[in-house]
Amino acid sequence: MSLMADSPVKVNNPGDEPAGPSPEEQKKMEAAYNQMKRKMAISEMGKSIKHKIMVLSGKGGVGKSTVATGLALSLAQQGLKVGLLDIDITGPNVPKMMGLSGRRLNVESGRIHPAQGHLGVKVISMAFLLEDEDTPVVWRGPIKLGAIQQFIGDVDWGELDYLIIDFPPGTSDEPLTVAQNLPDIDGMVIVTTPQDVALLDSRKSITFANSLKVDVIGVIENMSGYTVRGKAPSGTEIELAAPGGKTIRVTADEEGHWFGTLDIFKSGGGEKTAEEFGVPFLGKLPFDPGFVRGGDDGVHRIVSEPEGASSQAFANVVAEIQTRVESGSTDGGLEII
Repeated sequence: MSLMADSPVKVNNPGDEPAGPSPEEQKKMEAAYNQMKRKMAISEMGKSIKHKIMVLSGKGGVGKSTVATGLALSLAQQGLKVGLLDIDITGPNVPKMMGLSGRRLNVESGRIHPAQGHLGVKVISMAFLLEDEDTPVVWRGPIKLGAIQQFIGDVDWGELDYLIIDFPPGTSDEPLTVAQNLPDIDGMVIVTTPQDVALLDSRKSITFANSLKVDVIGVIENMSGYTVRGKAPSGTEIELAAPGGKTIRVTADEEGHWFGTLDIFKSGGGEKTAEEFGVPFLGKLPFDPGFVRGGDDGVHRIVSEPEGASSQAFANVVAEIQTRVESGSTDGGLEII
């Protein structure tokens, strides 16, 4: 066969070196190799982390990240090995709550090593990649999802008893990506407040979990009641003005201590929603201004007052979660869609 001089077809003569891959083909081969290594690492990660829990909320402002951080710290109080993955790419707040502001990712031999926060909790967050906390992360879907896959596959968590995963509010791509890439997820914890608007969105989160075939471990009602405390002579009756024109009467005990709980944002909506959808209700967490101060100072209430009422409330919720995941009452996995 004869070819014109300008023919695009190249014929290798005997003895010629075979043509190597083009730069574009080389990039594709490297990307495929890295993806294969990541999948293998994710598979090993599934074996080295006993329990993986996703923490979601239907809307912002319900204290989801504070709850996720509190769950991790409460578990660590028991002497367990705990990791906290902040998957909120565009609004990462966990490092500040854990006293890790300004930290940078430590990468060795192609593996990302988590920072260590209070009580030995290991933390990974997008915030560790930002030079300036005020820098917005303006990423489209594919880039954002690629970062999530890298956080899942390239982080060296070591052996963990629990990995708590904090998501941005809503039912966007982030939880879907994690559900499709991370094996053997125990389930989702849904955080809400007693407000009707928050409860409406929490219903969407439960439906979302069902669509992914991910078990709903349960619902947590956050900001449920604000407890006022004081001292007065023993036996003194005190009247507290409560929301909605209600009055609460309390009596000082023998030591002169009194307290009353005000339902600032209503109460009981989270439990009612859980009952309506047939999922467990894990408990209530109080409205505590100390969480705001702790979040700003980087010292969570559980760390600053480990024996306080809020810490005990978290311990009760964590006990409910542990009962479900460690007894095998969750599905212990999910169906990839």
